[in-house]
Amino acid sequence: MVEKAHIDDAPQILALVNYYAERQLMLPRSLNDVYESLRDFFVRREEGEVVGCAALHISWQGLGEVRSLAVREGAQRQGIGSALVESCLEEARQLGMRRVFVLTYLPGFFERFGFARYAKEELPHKVWADCLNCPRFPDCDEIAMIKDL
Repeated sequence: MVEKAHIDDAPQILALVNYYAERQLMLPRSLNDVYESLRDFFVRREEGEVVGCAALHISWQGLGEVRSLAVREGAQRQGIGSALVESCLEEARQLGMRRVFVLTYLPGFFERFGFARYAKEELPHKVWADCLNCPRFPDCDEIAMIKDL
């Protein structure tokens, strides 16, 4: 079952996200970042442990981003990532967002939810603030995708 993150989940979210950040598959986060954005996060727990997380971040007027999607190795391919994305999309609809985007290395995964490739240059400049912390900045090779809700 996917649910909103609790304050005690922050260290486990951090460990999960930074595990993949160390492999340069997503942006690293600090514990402060996780606490400040904890309300954005959904988690999936198994036996009290966070095995998956994703966040819906409000980026701009009517525009949100699914970010920090991570599922622990050994728990992948069980529908956890899909359930996390669906939870983010449902919350986006409830908030009245018109579009949601992702920056990803796995476009095929997001195509299953109706995301389509999108030119990064078309996204508002505000969404690039986090990119300054990326080791690949300014040569981003992630694929931008967007979904109309």
